[in-house]
Amino acid sequence: MQSVSKIKEVREIIKDWKSGGFSIGFVATMGYLHAGHKSLIELARQQNDRVVVSVFVNPTQFGPNEDFAKYPRDIEHDWQICQEAGADLLFAPAVTEMYPDNNLAYIDLKELGDNLCGASRPGHFRGVCTVVGKLFNIITPDQAYFGQKDAQQLAIIKKMVKDLNFAVKIIACPIVREPDGLALSSRNAYLSTQQRQAALILSQSLQAAQELLLKGERDAQVIREFISEQIASEPLVKSDYIELVDTLTLKPVKNITAPILVAAAIYVGKTRLIDNFLFEEI
Repeated sequence: MQSVSKIKEVREIIKDWKSGGFSIGFVATMGYLHAGHKSLIELARQQNDRVVVSVFVNPTQFGPNEDFAKYPRDIEHDWQICQEAGADLLFAPAVTEMYPDNNLAYIDLKELGDNLCGASRPGHFRGVCTVVGKLFNIITPDQAYFGQKDAQQLAIIKKMVKDLNFAVKIIACPIVREPDGLALSSRNAYLSTQQRQAALILSQSLQAAQELLLKGERDAQVIREFISEQIASEPLVKSDYIELVDTLTLKPVKNITAPILVAAAIYVGKTRLIDNFLFEEI
């Protein structure tokens, strides 16, 4: 596996691969890789001739009071995970490589990015779309792999690709969980043992809500209040949002008559965690 940090180097490698007729799969990450990331890389390995993984903690998707400076980083560990999963190229640029000057061009899908996580993280998805757009232009992959855990991000990137005619197919990959149900996240590293146990209320409340839906409940407010009560029962956890939204528009629904995304975010101490599920059995 090769590792490079310069855009010029990536483009030279990609040009050589494409001249050989190789298909390219791409996994964009912020590093501190875990089994969830590894599953994306492994699927890309199965479906493509060559696999590129980027590791870049993108400053433009962090707010002024968020955790950019302390976001966990371990490039040696990331290298090992990429190698084990079968990646061919690790692209780990510096911030100055991705944003060399005063960056004035951004991609912003405000209509999809201002609610859910975007409501408490203004500007976040503008940063996400901009850096993903830049990476797509640098790597020009045939297929790119994103996890369902970041469901809003996934929906926005799909819409960005469609609207801006990026020549890449977006592959959605299922949430990877710990044996007790907690969705894997790099931010789980922030949790103390007690907080880690408390955080389980998020996946547990969503699982219970899914069971209500399967039993026939179709009033979104009933489901929302049920999840809220479940989360409120855990004193170490504070709810950020609980929403039932249309899978395409991400707009809240009242009566469930079409496929929906049930998404929630919580704070465990200062650590913000998200989780969700799709409900399509209408």
